[in-house]
Amino acid sequence: MVYLKKYPNSIPSGLASLFMDTINDFISAALPYTEWPMFLLLIGGGLFLVFYSKFLPYRFFGHAIAITAGKYDNKTAEGDVSSFQALSAAVAATVGLGNISGVAIAIHDGGPGVVFWIWVTALIGMCIKFYSCSLSIMFRSTDSEGKLQGGPMYYITKGLGPKAKPLAVFFAVCGLFGFLGVFTANQFTETFMSVVEPSETLFQMSEQNWKLGIGVLLAVVTSFVIFGGLTKIAKVASAIVPFMVLVYLVAVVIVMVLNASQIIPSLKLIITEAWNFKTVVTGGFWGLVIIGIRRAMFSNEAGLGSAPMYHGQSKTDNPIKEGLVAMLGPFIDTILVCTFTAVVIILSGAYLEDGSGIVMTLSAFETTLFGYGDVLLMIIVTAFAMSTLFTYSYYGVKCLSFLTNAKIGKFYNWYFVIMIIFAAVASLDLVKNLIDLSYALMVIPNMIAVLLLAPKVNAAATDYFKKLKDAKA
Repeated sequence: MVYLKKYPNSIPSGLASLFMDTINDFISAALPYTEWPMFLLLIGGGLFLVFYSKFLPYRFFGHAIAITAGKYDNKTAEGDVSSFQALSAAVAATVGLGNISGVAIAIHDGGPGVVFWIWVTALIGMCIKFYSCSLSIMFRSTDSEGKLQGGPMYYITKGLGPKAKPLAVFFAVCGLFGFLGVFTANQFTETFMSVVEPSETLFQMSEQNWKLGIGVLLAVVTSFVIFGGLTKIAKVASAIVPFMVLVYLVAVVIVMVLNASQIIPSLKLIITEAWNFKTVVTGGFWGLVIIGIRRAMFSNEAGLGSAPMYHGQSKTDNPIKEGLVAMLGPFIDTILVCTFTAVVIILSGAYLEDGSGIVMTLSAFETTLFGYGDVLLMIIVTAFAMSTLFTYSYYGVKCLSFLTNAKIGKFYNWYFVIMIIFAAVASLDLVKNLIDLSYALMVIPNMIAVLLLAPKVNAAATDYFKKLKDAKA
C-alpha cells in the first residue's frame, strides 16, 4: 500500500480555498506571540506547583487508582457521573488521535527528541491536573437550568471573584474554537483515505467528494450521541475507551516484542536527540522544546482547562479525591500511549519517510504487523475518533452556556457538527494551527487562576489526608 500518495488537503480552488488560506496565514502569524506565555505558564507554573505540592500527586499515585476503582465512593455525593466515568470521558478526549497522530506530527516536525519533552510536560501536567480538577469540585456552581457545573469559568469567577470574570469570558470564547473536533475529523478522514484508497471511478466521486462524504457521515454518527447530553456521552466513553486503549496497547506490545532488539536504541535516540542543540528544527533547541510542549498539551490537555469541566460534575464528596483521579489522565494518555506510539514509529523507520500525522503511524503499523496493522489501526482510530468527538462537543457546549445560558449553549452542537464536515476537507496545517493557537490562548487564563488558587488546594489536601490517616488509625 502506498502511504505517501499526496492527497490534496484543501477545498477546491476558488473563494473557499482563498478564504481558508487567508485564515491559515492569519493564525500562522499569530502563533509565535503565544509561545512564550504558554511556555512560562505551563512549564514554569507547572514546576512551581510540583514543588509547592511537595510532590503530593506522585506520592499518592496508588491511592488515586483506588479512588478510581470506586473504593472510596460516596453514593450520596452530588454530581452526575462517577469519578471513573469522568476520567474515561476526559481520557476519551485525549487518548485518541492526539496520541496516535499528534505524536507522529511531533516527531515529523521535531525528530525523535521531541518525545522527551512530551514526557517532561506530561509529568508536570499530572500535577497541574491535580490542582485544576480539585478546584473544579471546590468551586462548583449551577447553570441557568440549575444543573451542577464545574470548570475554569467557574473556579475563575467563584475563586478569584467577579473582577476576574473577563478571564473566564476570554477562556470560554477561545474554547468555542479550541473544542471543535477539527483535528480528529481531519485525521480520521486521512486514515480512511490512506487505508481504503477509494477509487475516483467508484460512484464517480472525486477524492474531495469522498472526503466530504466521510465528513457528513462522521457528523451524522456524532449527532446521535452528542445531542443526548453528558450522561449519554459518559456512558459511551466509559464503554469504548478502556477496551480500545487495551486493544491499542496490545497491538503496540506485539510490535515491540517482535522488534525487541530495536526498543532500547529507539529510547536512546529519543534521549540523545532531546539534547541536540544543533537540531535542524525551526527555532533550534527551543523550537524543539516548544513543539514537545504543544503536542503534549494536545495529547493530555494538562493546563488547558478541559478536563476540569468533566471532573467538575463527578459524584464526589471531596475535591482532593477528584484531583487525584484526574492526575492519572496524563500518565495514561502520554507516558503510556504516546511513548508506545513513538517507539513503534521510530523502530519501524516510518519517521524517516516523507509523511506526517496519521499517515506516518499507519505506515509504521503496516510495516511491523505483517501488512495488516494499518487495518487494525483503522478500527482503533475509528473508536478513538468517535469518543473524542463526543467529549469535545460537551466542552464547547459548556463554554457557550457560560457566555449565554444553558438553553442557547446546546446550539453549539449544531456548529460543532458543521465544523466536522469542514475539517474533513480542510488542510492539516490549518486545523493544526487553529488548535495550537486556541489551546495556547486558553492556557493563559486557566493557569493564572490555578496558580492563584493553589493555596486553597493545599489547605484542602492537608485536611483530606489528615482525615484519611485518622480513619486508618
